[in-house]
Amino acid sequence: MKPLSIRYIRKLITGTVLQGSEELLIQHGAYRLKQVRQRNTILFIKRKIVDWERLKPFFPIAIVTDKPLKTAYKEVTIVKVDDVDVAYWKFVRNYRSMMNIPIIAVTGTSGKTTTKEMIYHLLSGHLSVAHTNSTNNSRTAHLMHLLSIDEETEAAVFETAVGAPGDLTNAAAYLQPTIGIITNIGEHHLNYCKTIEGYIAAKGEMRKALEPDGLLIVNADDANTRRLELEKFKGTLLTFGIKNRSDFRAEDLAYSKNGMYMTVLHQGKRYRMYVPGLGEHQVYNALAAIAAVSLVGMDMSSIAERLRTYEPMNKQVQVLQGMNQSTIIDDTWSITTTSLGAALKVLQAIGKEKKKIAVIGTITDLGSWGYIIHEQAGKMLATSGIDVLITVGEHARIMADVAKRMHSVPEVHACSNHHSAYLLLKERMNKGTITLIKGDMYSESIKELAQLIRKDDAGQPPI
Repeated sequence: MKPLSIRYIRKLITGTVLQGSEELLIQHGAYRLKQVRQRNTILFIKRKIVDWERLKPFFPIAIVTDKPLKTAYKEVTIVKVDDVDVAYWKFVRNYRSMMNIPIIAVTGTSGKTTTKEMIYHLLSGHLSVAHTNSTNNSRTAHLMHLLSIDEETEAAVFETAVGAPGDLTNAAAYLQPTIGIITNIGEHHLNYCKTIEGYIAAKGEMRKALEPDGLLIVNADDANTRRLELEKFKGTLLTFGIKNRSDFRAEDLAYSKNGMYMTVLHQGKRYRMYVPGLGEHQVYNALAAIAAVSLVGMDMSSIAERLRTYEPMNKQVQVLQGMNQSTIIDDTWSITTTSLGAALKVLQAIGKEKKKIAVIGTITDLGSWGYIIHEQAGKMLATSGIDVLITVGEHARIMADVAKRMHSVPEVHACSNHHSAYLLLKERMNKGTITLIKGDMYSESIKELAQLIRKDDAGQPPI
C-alpha cells in the first residue's frame, strides 16, 4: 500500500481524531479484526467493544468508528465518523483513483487461475505487477488486493471468482478493472446461483464492471458466454478461440511431451508459439492471457519468447509416473464438468496406446443440481473411450451408475472411500495403463489417493 497519513485519511473521510496522532502513517487496511496482521493498519469497524489484547501485537493502529470508543492505549489512534460504511467506501474509491494502471480481472468456470498466472508471468518479465496469490479470490480479499497496488505497481491481475450473484459486482467496486476476461462458463456454484441461467448472469456481471470504456475478452467458442448478449456490451470486445472466428485464434495444435504447440492468428499475421502444459484447454488459457498482455503493450514476439518459460501449476493435468511403472495424470486442483471434459481429452490424446483408467471424485457446490450435473458427467465419462471407471464418494456414485446403464465402459466401480479405490488401482495399474485422477483440492480422500498411486521408490505407503 502507498503510505498515507491519518491527517490525509481523516480529511478524506470527514472524520475527527479523538485520540492518537495525525502523523501516523498507514500502510495496511482492514474491515474485520481477523484481517489485521501488520502494524500501521487502519481498521474500519462498527463494534462498540474491541479486543485490544488481540490487536496489541499490531500497534500502532488506527480505528475508524461511528460508535463511542475509548482505550487507554496510547498507540491507538481513533477517528470518529458519522457512518463507517460511507467512510470506508470513500477510502476505497480514493485509493483506487490514485492508480492509473491497467487492472485485469479474470473470471470463468475453469482456467481462471492458470490464465491469471500466465498473465502475471508474461508481464512480470518487464513490469512490476500486483496479483492474486494462488486462488485467494474471496470477497474478503478484495481490499487486500486493492491495497497491494502501490506507487511502484505498473499493472495488476486479479482472479475474481463467482460463488454467488453479486460477487463480481462486489469485486469491481474495489478493483474497477480496465480489462476483464471470461475464460468460459460451465455449470458450477449452483447452490447459490440456483440455476444455470443465474450462474451465467453472475459471470455476466463482468460486462457492467467494465462499461462504458473497458475491454472485455471472451471465449468465442463457449456457448454459455454467447448467451450474455455480448453485442449489447458498451465497451470494447475482443475474442479468442480455436474453432470460431476470433481476434486471437489458434490453429495447427500439436501435443509435445510437456506442452502444446500452436499457431496464433492475430491481425492477419501468424505466430508459432509453445504453451507449457498439456491440453486444448491450456491453449484457450494461453490465448486469453495473450490477448490481455497485448492490450497492456507486449508485442507478439516477446509474448512467444516469455510464454515458453511459464511453469504449469501443480496438480493441473500434471503427467507423472505412477505405481507399478504406470502413467498418471494428476488433475486434482478442482472439478467441474468443463474441466472434466478437458482432462478426458488429454487422457485420450496421450493415452492412445494404453489402457485408460479414470478415477473421479464428487463435483461440489451444486446444491439441488447435484444429481443432474453428476448425471451429465456420467454420460461424458461413458462416451470418453475409457476402459475403467472408478468413482470415489457417495455423490460420485451417480456417475458410475450412469456409465453402467450405458454399457460403454468395460469396467465400472463405485467406491465409498479412497482405501477401496486404492486396492482396485493397485491390481490394475501397470506399464500399459494411464490413469486420470480428477477431483477437488478440498477432498482429502482424492488428495490421499493421488499421493498413494504416485511412484514411490521406497515402496507404497501402508493404508
